[in-house]
Amino acid sequence: MATKPAAKKAPAAAAAKKAPTAPTVPMSKLIAEIAEKHDLSKKAATELFSDFVELTVKNLKKGNKVRLTGLGILQVRKRAARMGRNPATGEAIKIKASKKVAFRVAKDLKEAI
Repeated sequence: MATKPAAKKAPAAAAAKKAPTAPTVPMSKLIAEIAEKHDLSKKAATELFSDFVELTVKNLKKGNKVRLTGLGILQVRKRAARMGRNPATGEAIKIKASKKVAFRVAKDLKEAI
């Protein structure tokens, strides 16, 4: 009686995990487009964006929410301390409290997509 060869599962599993990804648009390209659209130099547009990021970080550090009309709201949320598990050993570990930046998408953006 002949035995069946083992089925190869690796390619199917690998194909299922690899979903097509959208291309990433670098900030430099967005800055270049904004500079061209508003007749600014790339350097001036870069400085404006850097100032925007700096002010956003400053306000988030203070605990303020930052509303980007048409995009959404950035805010800092607190994560409580909790128990976790080391996946390699199964050992229980304590994860300390931390902060994270959360983004809530604006209704306009949700509807546009």
